[in-house]
Amino acid sequence: MAAPHDAPTARELVESVREFLERDVVGALAGRARFHALVAVNALSIVEREMAEGGAQTVRHRARLEALGLPDDAALAAAIRAGELDDRAAETRAMLTETVRDKLLVANPGYLDS
Repeated sequence: MAAPHDAPTARELVESVREFLERDVVGALAGRARFHALVAVNALSIVEREMAEGGAQTVRHRARLEALGLPDDAALAAAIRAGELDDRAAETRAMLTETVRDKLLVANPGYLDS
């Protein structure tokens, strides 16, 4: 954890709230309230995964962009639209595949299992 903050960490707080909702709240609710509690649990799960994986994913994503000679996602999109990466299609496809994989690892890792 970063100074000046003490325990619990932000990650621990998010985990505690998610676990409380899962264990104590969701089962006591029905209908619309239950649905929204499950959405909150899912959102907190995403936050937990992003906190755990996000830093490394950011580093990898920047490296992939740099390998294509691009500064950011906007430049990547513009280069694709302009056909500037057509001669590097396999490399661009691999880069995009890894980017989508990283996004799914955070958003819904279950999609990678199928």
